Amino acid sequence: MKKMINTILILIILIVVTIEILTDSESILNAVSFSFNIWKENVFPSLFPFFILSELLINYGFIELIGEICKPIMNKIFKTKGVGAFAFIMSLISGFPSSAKYIRELHKKELINEKEATKLLTFTHFSNPLFILGTISLLFLNNKEVGLLILICHYLGNIIIGIIFRNYYPTKDKTTKSSFKKVIREISEKRIKNKKSFGQVVTDALLNSINTLILILGVISMFLVITTIIDNNINLNSFNQSILNGFFEMTQGLKYVSLEAIPLKLKCTLSTMIISFGGLSVHMQIISILSDTKIKYFPFLTARILHAVISSLLIFFSFDIWMNLF
Repeated sequence: MKKMINTILILIILIVVTIEILTDSESILNAVSFSFNIWKENVFPSLFPFFILSELLINYGFIELIGEICKPIMNKIFKTKGVGAFAFIMSLISGFPSSAKYIRELHKKELINEKEATKLLTFTHFSNPLFILGTISLLFLNNKEVGLLILICHYLGNIIIGIIFRNYYPTKDKTTKSSFKKVIREISEKRIKNKKSFGQVVTDALLNSINTLILILGVISMFLVITTIIDNNINLNSFNQSILNGFFEMTQGLKYVSLEAIPLKLKCTLSTMIISFGGLSVHMQIISILSDTKIKYFPFLTARILHAVISSLLIFFSFDIWMNLF
């Protein structure tokens, strides 16, 4: 009975969406065009090189090396394996939803199990630093000083989440000392066993990266169409509309928040909250990337709600002090 009700609800929603697309095709086309521009100008340039690089690094033993170097830090602070540092560092540089791809690769290579992957996913949700320092601070908020503060509060909030979740599936590896001799030997053995040529590795990296990026484009477009339909049919004031749009699709919500006639402090707080939550569009991208694994989504959702609260409180209470420094 429950499945039948769900099927009927989905069918009704699809019919409504189809009617909306046929009756208001102009706004839908604009939404799809906007989503493609976001993907072309922000998502593809920031993620594509890192997706390629990450696959090459994984195939040539960098994970084992960085894992051995960072083992003491990752174990003591987050109670995770050292290899988790690869996903943490690469996600910090490239931004979400890349963390899901890196964690999926670690899980696929059997370097971490499902529980460890679920935990790692909770605190590797980083927005691209160039997106924060460039798009948000300069293009949207027109204030370069607040960009660094948003970046610090967003990143610090993620680290706090990692500490909060440190006892959630803690690693059983009690060896915290690094052994470079051991890791060099493992890398050499892995290189010998890897029968793929460099050309094959690059080709696989290109295909996997492009497939993932096209998937991300599709999800962004779908959610922008949904938000457009909601905006066209629900009468909300501009402030509530910007919050609702940010809940569904991050970039559109950030744009609308920046246009609101509210104090800069509130704009920064809301912007930090939106990027820390990520929007349902980013959540769906992550679910799609991890769809062939058993990595749990609910802990990630819980972490994002906490992250949004913590990072927004950090920027709200530090904003005045920070601005007085300039």
